[in-house]
Amino acid sequence: QVQLVEFGGGLVPAGGSLRLSCAASGRTFSIFAMGWFRQAPGKEREFVASINWSSGNTYYADSVKGRFTISRDNAKNTVSLQMNSTKPEDTAVYYCYADLTSDRFADRDRYWGQGTQVTVSS
Repeated sequence: QVQLVEFGGGLVPAGGSLRLSCAASGRTFSIFAMGWFRQAPGKEREFVASINWSSGNTYYADSVKGRFTISRDNAKNTVSLQMNSTKPEDTAVYYCYADLTSDRFADRDRYWGQGTQVTVSS
């Protein structure tokens, strides 16, 4: 079993900052990448940011580039998303994911957290 637990969602005024974290636990034999998607009401889930677990290379959606920063703590199997200069359009449920293998014989698979609500007030 693999569990992803998110922390840090909430209400923030436009222009403010918020930090999300996600911890992976359980059968996390080898992590390849972790990241975040988000889904606003009535919209499809969209990519936000990701980080390669070995290289630390980061990737961002154009809509958050320069405002959001993703980071990792390899020792704690944790990924964080620092959200600065937030906008009302950042309001969404944010989902953490991890691409990993659960043991040495398993195929790589994607696991998801339950999601955490972020609301940016105008």
